[in-house]
Amino acid sequence: MDKILEAVVMSSYPNNVKQGLVRRVIEAAKQPMDSEQCWSMLELSTKLYLTGDTKYKREIGKEVLEVYGHYHPEEFEEFFNVRFLLSLLQEGYGPLGKRSHYVLDYIQLGLQFILESPSANSIFSLLRIEVLRKVCERPSPKQCAKISKLLTQHPQCIPTGKHQVLFCQQLIRCIGQFQCASEGEEDIMEFLEQVNKVSGLLQRIWRTQTSAILPSLKELFTIISSTEEQEAPSNALASVVQFVPLELMDGVIRNLTNDDSITDVQMMTAIGRMIDWVSWPLGKNIDKWIIALLKGLAAVKKFSILIEVTLSKIEKVFSKLLYPIVREGALSVLQYMLLSFQHSHEAFHLLLPHIPRLVASLKKEDSNSATSTLEQLAELIHCMFFRFSGFPDLYEPVLEAVKALPIPNEDRIKHLLGQNAWTSQKNELACFYPRLASKSETGKIGLINLGNTCYMNSIIQSLFMASDFRHSVLNLTEGNSQPLMTKLQWLFAFLEHSQRPAISPESFLSASWPPWFTPGAQQDCSEYLKYLLDRLHEEEKTGKRIYQKLKESSLMSQAVEHHYLNKTLIEKMFGGKMMTKIRCLKCLNVSSREEAFTDLSLAFPPPDRHMRGSTSVLPVEEIGPQFIEPPENPSQLTGSPWIPRKAPMARDPAAPPMPVETLGFQEPGEASNPLSGDAVRVDAAKDSLSAFGEQACAPKDSRSVPDLINYFLSPERLTAENKYHCEKCASLQDAEKVAELTEGPHYLILTLLRFSFDPRTMKRKKILDNVSIPVVLKLPVLVAPEETEEFCRRGKDRAAPGSGFMSVVYDLCSVVVHSGISSESGHYYCYSRECTDTVPHGQPRDGVPKPASNKQLDFEIQWYLFNDTRVSFSSFESVSNVTSFFPKDTAYVLFYRQRPGRQSCLLHEALAEVGRLHGEPSLHKDLMEAISKDNILYLQEQEKEARNRAAYISALPKSPLWWKDFDRDKDDDNSSGGCSPAAGGGGSGSFHGLVF
Repeated sequence: MDKILEAVVMSSYPNNVKQGLVRRVIEAAKQPMDSEQCWSMLELSTKLYLTGDTKYKREIGKEVLEVYGHYHPEEFEEFFNVRFLLSLLQEGYGPLGKRSHYVLDYIQLGLQFILESPSANSIFSLLRIEVLRKVCERPSPKQCAKISKLLTQHPQCIPTGKHQVLFCQQLIRCIGQFQCASEGEEDIMEFLEQVNKVSGLLQRIWRTQTSAILPSLKELFTIISSTEEQEAPSNALASVVQFVPLELMDGVIRNLTNDDSITDVQMMTAIGRMIDWVSWPLGKNIDKWIIALLKGLAAVKKFSILIEVTLSKIEKVFSKLLYPIVREGALSVLQYMLLSFQHSHEAFHLLLPHIPRLVASLKKEDSNSATSTLEQLAELIHCMFFRFSGFPDLYEPVLEAVKALPIPNEDRIKHLLGQNAWTSQKNELACFYPRLASKSETGKIGLINLGNTCYMNSIIQSLFMASDFRHSVLNLTEGNSQPLMTKLQWLFAFLEHSQRPAISPESFLSASWPPWFTPGAQQDCSEYLKYLLDRLHEEEKTGKRIYQKLKESSLMSQAVEHHYLNKTLIEKMFGGKMMTKIRCLKCLNVSSREEAFTDLSLAFPPPDRHMRGSTSVLPVEEIGPQFIEPPENPSQLTGSPWIPRKAPMARDPAAPPMPVETLGFQEPGEASNPLSGDAVRVDAAKDSLSAFGEQACAPKDSRSVPDLINYFLSPERLTAENKYHCEKCASLQDAEKVAELTEGPHYLILTLLRFSFDPRTMKRKKILDNVSIPVVLKLPVLVAPEETEEFCRRGKDRAAPGSGFMSVVYDLCSVVVHSGISSESGHYYCYSRECTDTVPHGQPRDGVPKPASNKQLDFEIQWYLFNDTRVSFSSFESVSNVTSFFPKDTAYVLFYRQRPGRQSCLLHEALAEVGRLHGEPSLHKDLMEAISKDNILYLQEQEKEARNRAAYISALPKSPLWWKDFDRDKDDDNSSGGCSPAAGGGGSGSFHGLVF
């Protein structure tokens, strides 16, 4: 019968004809027959099953085997013996070099017919040994799946005792070497099925023998932490972790993170490879294990590992949000990585370029998964905005992308940040982990934040960008007996010449630290600035003077020369004078007192006060960026409103002091008439109501810097409990108080008093009103009679004798922005630009210095954004719009530089003379050597860091698909930002972008 069956199978008859003949042979096999005939049929069916070259032949072999196993059990048991099986497993079946791949399938098929036979136990014992030997040989995923299928169906064949633990460990090593044959969808589906069968066997073993779990996990960690492997272990290992009971998680993580035998390199390698497992589809609890290990490392304060792993892996995790099949786990890991990385904005900023494209892709997908991910992602982004405020230029595109998504409330944000923070991060992360960095493309250098020292960094950068002050400081001679000024000189010199992207101001901070400041706490930058300038001034004033490199002009009168020589550098650069006058409204007696200032603190008017109705001695004007020549009309020097004349009656609305007007701000390109002397002249006889009606003002509820200055200079009525004691009347009387500027500083510093004390909460609250900032400002300054004559003699205009006011023009140099809602918290950064007087060769030196080009005074001049270590290009548009985009980011301290004019000509000429004689400041030898040594040291550090980093992360897995989704060719017509279905980010059926 075996010959008949073989002839039928090998014949060329159609399959339907063969099937009929085979059916008759099989039916005949159900009848009793002799042992020899049975053996012949079993040998033939074995041959067909194991070596058949078509599926049809193997199916016939299987049918025959099943019939003989069922109807001739004794013969089958005798045929299916231990020796035969051992030969199959060790030597294989078929010709050499073409061994059958179906041996395990064949054994699984035969076992069902000998389960009750006496030889069953011998066969099970043999298989327990042989399957262990097989997995030690590292079979392919397909063969491993067959072993798993065999052992799942016949658990009697699973190794026992110590062999069982060894079997689990070796099976995990097999999984670690699994690789998918290709990226075709069918191949991937088959690969996933094979891996699931193998990991399912481990789950079955662990369920019955929990003692095998921990040794298995130890082997798993050994594999993923190995730094010696040439090839990274397969992500298929993720399928193993999903079956580990979660109740073991705490103990496992605790043991791992406290094991001193595990080096930092091994731990970083292991956690890095675990994070790669987010690519594994359909895995359960993988994200929980990754987050648990990250938390465990934070608990034992291994922050360097966490920082390195986060910065190297967060972009890859983020890219997996494109794929619905792995999105949930990837989002969980991303949320923890970002919310826990609170010591630095670096991790979040790595994602900023990719967020808008991902958001667009998720919106396009329009699925429940995408909608949920968008909402959670928006919540995460707003948490990062809250934690790392103060980067408007970077955040604007992201804010635009998520503007339509829900915004979490502040309590929710604080809860998320507090819940996920690394343990004791404030103390442990005083110095951020070093990263290879390059100097900003702006050529400017940043300042390292030493722990809430952004208030100092923003002030230092603003002072550094005040070029006249910087040059004066850098020109100081060695041994000037001014220790704080010398430290500032060194800091400025390093900011000017260092090769580092950012330097540490630690030495200057310790020297300039106000004694009442709390270390590590956020402070008021304006308070620090006042203290710093006062310290520098007093240091020089008390006998530790610098050598004067600024030689005053020989054309000065002796009085004026003496006046300038007696000034300290701080007075020359930032010092101004103000006259406070109080007039008794009964006897009209006026008392006055002059005092010096280095900044003007501008309060906000009460909400019920209409700014356009406020008055002062001369209008503070907000003008466009065009250059303004000093007026030739002598009548611009207007008389003081308090020069004796007929006194107005109290409460007389028709006779207030001089009206204050504010000209509308001229944007570039708008039609504007140059402001001539007539345009800015204030006529004392001009009707105040007429002046008010003609103004071009900002919106009704908005404020501007001129508004605040006008309010500062406007008369104040002293009545009721605030009455003035008049010496002439010898009693308390109603009076009027007014401030007049008598000397405009070279650099005008304006502080907007945004912080007020709230007696209900006992805290300082912040005024978040948007204040428009003019790029050019006119300030009224009172000119004394003798100075008027001196200025007129040196200039072209002829002023009338007597005291009067003139407008001094200032250009905006720096804006320090506070981001936050209270003075005790938040973040400071600053916008700055260089404002200088360029004197071209051959320009007449007599008269007033003039700018070489109007470009220096308009919008085209380059602005920079200084944000601790980060320096970037910016624009005045960014300065103007920062509060519009980010309501908590408000201008706080403003620096203006005085243009060359009548009052400032002496100082400007002196500065110009220094520039002609010396050019760029030449530093003394010790300082130059210190900078050179530090630059060499920096280059050595960079080389060492690069070598250390290469050795440190050389074992990390490198995948060609690492950032495949976001780095596609932009010219690819079939790709929409790497997020279209064609790019691998389409729907749940897309597997091409997954990394195995």
